[in-house]
Amino acid sequence: MSKGVLTIVSGFSGAGKGTVMKGLLANYDNYALSISATTRRPREGEQDGREYFFKTREEFEQMIAEGAFIEYAQYVENYYGTPKAYVEEQLANGKDVLLEIEIQGALQVKKLRPDALLIFITPPSAEILEQRLTGRGTETPEVIAMRMNRAVEEAAYMDAYDYIIINDQLEDCIEKTHRLIQSQHAASSLQSEFICRIQRELKERKESKA
Repeated sequence: MSKGVLTIVSGFSGAGKGTVMKGLLANYDNYALSISATTRRPREGEQDGREYFFKTREEFEQMIAEGAFIEYAQYVENYYGTPKAYVEEQLANGKDVLLEIEIQGALQVKKLRPDALLIFITPPSAEILEQRLTGRGTETPEVIAMRMNRAVEEAAYMDAYDYIIINDQLEDCIEKTHRLIQSQHAASSLQSEFICRIQRELKERKESKA
């Protein structure tokens, strides 16, 4: 069984990255969504191991000390992190693991796992991004302005990603993202076992004919 591809998906708020990931999970059966650990309290209807792995602050900090996270961060007095064991288990089972995180977390993962695929989802223009944020009808003009200002900061890191995917037509964006992830299976960094085996076989054949 070939090992899965770890894919980090980031993008501006309003770019549609969450919708793209839902589309991948709905349309194809080879994806697994990474589940984060958090110290925040469960909301009504949330279950441990489904939305999040819910941890106490002491449990989370113990996991940090043990190096149990691929990446972690603290937001508004709560920790959030990606447990290494869960991701490795899914990858070993051949699942392509999707991880939606902010840019700083994505770059942490890339440093730890150079074979991770970094994809940045973006709308075709700043104007369309603002239209999408406004079209939600759920945020005040002040929040929209804050998100647009944050997008300016995030755009400075776009060239650190392996691929930039423009989310213009949703179905096309989902299909393009899927093809990119599947093409990564042929990357040499994910074919180390095969490379070692073919090298060994060729060496053995050469020695047997010497």
